[in-house]
Amino acid sequence: MSKKFYITTPIYYPSGNPHIGHCYTTVACDSIARYKRMQGYDVMFLTGTDEHGLKIEQKAAEEGVTPKEYVDVIVDRFKKLWSYMNISYDRYIRTTDDYHVESVQKIFKTLYDKGYIYKGKYSGKYCTPCESFWTDSQLDEHGCCPECHRPVKFAEEEAYFMKMSPFADRIEKLLTETDYLRPKTRAVELVNNFIKPGLEDLCVSRTSFTWGVPVSFDDKHVVYVWIDALSNYITALGYENSAYADFDKFWPADVHMVAKDIMRFHAIIWPAMLMALDLPLPKHLAVHGWITMAGKNGESEKMSKSLGNVVDPFVLGERYGQDAIRYHILREMALGADSLFSNEIMINRINSDLANGFGNLVSRTVAMADKYFGGTLPTERESDALDEEFKSVILGLCPTVDGFVDETKIKQALEAIFEGVSRANKYIDETEPWKLGKDESKKPRLAAVLYNLLEAIRITSALLAPFMPTTMPKVWEQIGASASDVEYDKLSKFGVLPEDVTVHKGEILFPRIDADKEIEELNDILRKNMEAAQAKLSGEEKGEAPAEPIELAPEITIDDFAKVEIRVAKVTACEKVKKSDKLLCLQLDDGMGGRQVVSGIAQYYAPEDLIGKKLQLIANLKPVKLRGVDSNGMICAADTPDGVKVIFVDDSIPVGSKIR
Repeated sequence: MSKKFYITTPIYYPSGNPHIGHCYTTVACDSIARYKRMQGYDVMFLTGTDEHGLKIEQKAAEEGVTPKEYVDVIVDRFKKLWSYMNISYDRYIRTTDDYHVESVQKIFKTLYDKGYIYKGKYSGKYCTPCESFWTDSQLDEHGCCPECHRPVKFAEEEAYFMKMSPFADRIEKLLTETDYLRPKTRAVELVNNFIKPGLEDLCVSRTSFTWGVPVSFDDKHVVYVWIDALSNYITALGYENSAYADFDKFWPADVHMVAKDIMRFHAIIWPAMLMALDLPLPKHLAVHGWITMAGKNGESEKMSKSLGNVVDPFVLGERYGQDAIRYHILREMALGADSLFSNEIMINRINSDLANGFGNLVSRTVAMADKYFGGTLPTERESDALDEEFKSVILGLCPTVDGFVDETKIKQALEAIFEGVSRANKYIDETEPWKLGKDESKKPRLAAVLYNLLEAIRITSALLAPFMPTTMPKVWEQIGASASDVEYDKLSKFGVLPEDVTVHKGEILFPRIDADKEIEELNDILRKNMEAAQAKLSGEEKGEAPAEPIELAPEITIDDFAKVEIRVAKVTACEKVKKSDKLLCLQLDDGMGGRQVVSGIAQYYAPEDLIGKKLQLIANLKPVKLRGVDSNGMICAADTPDGVKVIFVDDSIPVGSKIR
């Protein structure tokens, strides 16, 4: 019986043109899927698009098309990108597919019949961009969405709810006592923020819009988009539908891979749904960070179309090849952490690892075999003690890389392979084949050196093939390797290539890039994108207004405003609040003896960035405790499309000055 492996990306929200920030999860999952196929696994690799929800309905209305027409165009863009990036998915699901709609309706009905879903009334806060419901206690200190920090809207409507508390203990144990969550360090914030305060029932239907899966027994309601979207992992296998019959074969999933902003849904809501359905839980949830860009103040910012700091993968691929781009984004992202993207980092990585490292290893090995032996190595060889140490390093690569892939640590897997590449280049320096080639009596030794190098290239290139699938077949052609020579079971063996192997000089695999010229051109493209985005945000581009209308709170009188005391204060000290990823504790000189304020801006500012800055303080706000820390007031900040920005004050204004 063959080994089975099931890996999934999240299904992507179809929003505009995809950019390189969308690529990491899919390229990472593709690489793991390819590696597992190489190991002999029967693989199911699933991706797709999440096409329902209020956001889609609103955007389609703005463009004067139906929601389905709107998503059809963008889904086509995603599929073209995946084709261009050589993504080998086995199945693509759209939440508008009939079979998926059928399954979601049955899942919702089953949960209702089992008593986990009940009808009630929703009254609370809703974040449209995140499609998320929040209680007052979960909002940030500005009363905004704790995920994207945009304003939330008050919503009140009849709704169905799913009971979550019955699963709280099991989910906490899943996160803290098993290796389900990777990296496990993420479990602390989930448990402290959502489970310890009490896992509240989840609103799972809406009546204020219609673009969604209708509740089969109550057509006034559509299923909450995350119940709809999460179900795709099993509906795509044929759960509760007849479109496919792979559920028993592939479920439970071996790996769900997601970005950190949707971790909560996959780590809490999805396990609760599966527990309620009495289905096995996935084996692993791998959570990665964002591809970020350096902002104006040197701070990293998530890639965003609204800021214009997005990078077009088609542009990069045309310049440097898809595999170079795949390698770069995989090599830079450590599991669980963000990855800073810049044109400088990318080009330096391509030049150092691919051009000077691997590409140079292949080209000079093949060139020397061609120069000294006419392309075909003689079978008379002379070994040396150095060879055995070199072989042991190369033969140790496969089990090391296996382990990292199993742990979804792709960055470390690539680092290990390139340690082998570096060792091969060092072996050339140690053996000095150009000197051996000048002495006829040393040709047997030269033949052994070149054969060992070709074997090292065979093994490293085969291990790289899942990550860079377009280029490695070109390498095999150059070193004279057949398809059978690079099969997985031969990657722990030395001496697989024919004794009289013949090489074939080919094109340069990774041409060295003129860094100064390319960086300048790419930065110019990025700068123009950002300028255009800024013009659009300012409403200057063709007189257009911002895409989403601004909704003001109810009117107040001048007397109401007079109740708010806004003063200038200076930050004298600042540190992170223990056991919190979001909160900073600021000590302020307010001209009144000083005070302490806690603010949820740790994602956007390092403590040292704030010390010495003057800002606006709501000075007469009732004191509260946040994570057990006293907070006496609130600092003023602006909600932007990409997070919170503190409003700083001109340094010439004295502390304590009243703002009016």
